[in-house]
Amino acid sequence: MADSKDIDVHSGTATTGHSWDDIKELNTPLPRWWVWVFYATIVWSIGYWIVYPAWPLVTNYTRGLFGYSTRADVGLQLSALQKLRGEQGARLQSASLEQIEKDPALLAFARAQGRAAFGDNCAPCHGTGAAGAKGFPNLNDDDWIWGGKLGQIHQTIEFGVRSGHAKTRDSAMPAFGRDGVLKREEIADVAAFVRSLSGLQSTRGDVGRGKALFAANCAVCHGDGGAGNQELGAPNLTDRIWLHGSDEAALAEFVHSPKNGVMPAWSDRLDPITIKSLAVYVHTLGGGK
Repeated sequence: MADSKDIDVHSGTATTGHSWDDIKELNTPLPRWWVWVFYATIVWSIGYWIVYPAWPLVTNYTRGLFGYSTRADVGLQLSALQKLRGEQGARLQSASLEQIEKDPALLAFARAQGRAAFGDNCAPCHGTGAAGAKGFPNLNDDDWIWGGKLGQIHQTIEFGVRSGHAKTRDSAMPAFGRDGVLKREEIADVAAFVRSLSGLQSTRGDVGRGKALFAANCAVCHGDGGAGNQELGAPNLTDRIWLHGSDEAALAEFVHSPKNGVMPAWSDRLDPITIKSLAVYVHTLGGGK
């Protein structure tokens, strides 16, 4: 039977026999160079599977003829970095926190290492610039729940807050509403008084009644004037800095069912030199005392 290919009259190229709205599909072969490159990539992939780790197995994977591992490469790079940092790291380990901040070279090294550690471990909560967020303290200002001195910052980082560590900083604000200590209207009064300490007006509660309730229930930790107590982890309520919001609803909800946040104890995760570097870095951000 004679070959009855359909030839496009305009291009002289055979068609596939398909057409849509009188538009014919040309049977144009791929460029020869493209085909050979495609075949070459197939050959390359087979060689790659043999030479490098590639195929997953039930509990392991094929190691390949070269036995290459990116994890091993990273390990070698980290070892080289630790060796490079060894001398300065040894000086950091033996120096006190105060000595580190007084030595320009050690301070620069500690801040660089601390900044890297902060980005890896602390930034998810406190932000890359350490400005914090709702529920997470700003580390750039001069407002410290547990103290902003160098040693205090180091202790907070090392043992955490309500972390479960034997030496953790620990305190808990009572749930005045949830535990039935105060009624809803009394909580609104307390919230109104607390807002007044920062010069804020309230519409839901009575400041006078709130002051009496505050003296009876809150002053033991926050002080009669609401200035706080760092030894107890009781925040200053007069400085217009709010960790969980300053509106009436947010304050009332916090008094009713407080959010006693948790910070990990980094002594279980980071080495002493890194913790020192973190303490120095945070202390030098601008808010450290």
